[in-house]
Amino acid sequence: MSAGGSEVKKVAARTGMLIAAILVLTVLLAAMPGRRVPLVGAQPKLQNSAANQAQEPMQGMDHSKMHHPDADEQASEKDAMADMVHMHGSNPHMTMTAMREQTPADVQKANEVVAQLRNRIEKYRDYQVALNDGFKIFMPNVPQPEYHFTNYSNGFLAALEFDPSRPTSLLYKKTTSGYELVGAMYTMPKRATEDQLNQRVPLSIAMWHLHTNLCLPSQSQLKNADWTKFGLKGSIATQEACDAAGGRFRPSIFGWMVHVYPYEESLDRVFAMHHHD
Repeated sequence: MSAGGSEVKKVAARTGMLIAAILVLTVLLAAMPGRRVPLVGAQPKLQNSAANQAQEPMQGMDHSKMHHPDADEQASEKDAMADMVHMHGSNPHMTMTAMREQTPADVQKANEVVAQLRNRIEKYRDYQVALNDGFKIFMPNVPQPEYHFTNYSNGFLAALEFDPSRPTSLLYKKTTSGYELVGAMYTMPKRATEDQLNQRVPLSIAMWHLHTNLCLPSQSQLKNADWTKFGLKGSIATQEACDAAGGRFRPSIFGWMVHVYPYEESLDRVFAMHHHD
């Protein structure tokens, strides 16, 4: 083979590898929780308060950071955060994993997850350390029972592998002097199966949750939309009803999430849906 032909093949091989790497990176970014790219042709902020709540952008969530929210997902991020505080009973906009039969191995694994998490985040009792390490506060000026401090890099890596010591978000309660660390949140892309979730945090111990059945108004309806019907707090929760209302239906948004409160004394409180005071 001539030297020229060999060099051409080398260049072609390098080009192919570069293209493949770009494609892989694109796919991974699309799965990353809480990360988003600039929006082209995004709608301007609405003026009435109800619409503003529905359109409030969120910096932290797969917020999946659970994933890669598109414009429709961003329109409901604030409602999703509010819903996460009240995850009790039946909710057409919240899908939870089914509880499995508990085994000693599940208990051991859950305890190991908690131990690794608690050891790693101890330094983040000082919330300034968390900020310095790249965690960003979601909506710091909006009163919330819990504030999510999300690390985009951690959310990206969570789509690839599970490291119990590397949560996507830290959970804090507001105090008079700052923030008190109470827990953390793990995320996984919404395409994940229950078996895959179970491999990370056993489903006999914890219930992962996913925001589902979202109906958004059409672009022409946004300014005058009835938010008692649309959004994650709205009454519409099926494709048929959404179509009838002229809306845009999304079977699921963001990604799978599970909260962990490692400073609690029992596993049922450690893996509760929300923090117990």
